[in-house]
Amino acid sequence: MLISHLQETIQHSDILTQILFNRTMVQLGLCAFRHGMIKEAHNALQDIQSTGRAKELLAQGLNLKNQDRTPEQEKLEKRRMLPFHMHINLELLECVYLTSAMLLEIPYMAAHEYDYRRRPISKSFHYQLRLSDKQSLVGPPESMREHIVAASKVMRTGDWKSCKNFILAVSCWELFPHSEKVKEMLTRKIQEESLRTYLFTYNKVYDSISMHSLAEMFELSPQIVHSTISKMIINEELQASWDEPTQTLVLHHGAEPTYLQSLTLQLSDKLNTLVDHHERILDFKYGPIFQREKGKGGEKGKTGEHKGHQNKGKKNQDRFGNRDRGDRGNRGHRNDRNDRRT
Repeated sequence: MLISHLQETIQHSDILTQILFNRTMVQLGLCAFRHGMIKEAHNALQDIQSTGRAKELLAQGLNLKNQDRTPEQEKLEKRRMLPFHMHINLELLECVYLTSAMLLEIPYMAAHEYDYRRRPISKSFHYQLRLSDKQSLVGPPESMREHIVAASKVMRTGDWKSCKNFILAVSCWELFPHSEKVKEMLTRKIQEESLRTYLFTYNKVYDSISMHSLAEMFELSPQIVHSTISKMIINEELQASWDEPTQTLVLHHGAEPTYLQSLTLQLSDKLNTLVDHHERILDFKYGPIFQREKGKGGEKGKTGEHKGHQNKGKKNQDRFGNRDRGDRGNRGHRNDRNDRRT
């Protein structure tokens, strides 16, 4: 599907081909989830689930909110509807998508807790979390969405057992063929992602921690714990190193900024953005800054030269004035002498 680049030109195809493409992508996503490929399953299901019109895109029902269609268009859309025995369970589809988003989003949120630039991996998953936070009284989960939200909250603290109980309590998993294998895969993924979330959340508390204690805490084999943490170190997600003789993880705290430092960096970035914004406004009104400064320098030079010429003129006038006065005085003195002689 990816090599064919069909997703780039599918919007130009006829409607029946688009429906077939949507159903194929959904089936690929469900198949990837059954085999433990969480990221691939999330990417395959994201385009369908993010629109909120999965029923219409899969030709399993009509959107009753759209009342602009004519009777003829409604008849054509009803003819495209698939029979019930070919329907894909929409609740199972949403459950798989939200569970995949939880396994990807919770460790990412723990790793970038103080990063204000982080972008959500799944907007619909964050929407469900915000809805739960707005509720004044949160009781025991009842619906599928509430179970996933409750599992996400306990996963933040590294409590993988409660997370597993909330997730496996959803009845949708029984719709999968070989559902027991799917549940085992889910349990293993929850253990691994809870381990990563625990290290991201509480790494500042530890100076070192034993690999065997982590294996006992999350009921994983030491080999899986070692490989999981080694991937985090290689990807520069965790500042740590292994002490092989003692099988201990040594954590380094110098490179990670504190909460106050992250807030300071956030403030400095916002101030830089504000300064750039004001400079653009000034450039738009009065022209670039260097032209304005150049113009000011030229005006200063011109005013200095003009003042210099004025001062020189005044000096010359004073000199000539004094000479004129002196000449006039001398002429008057000579006339007085002539008068006396006469």
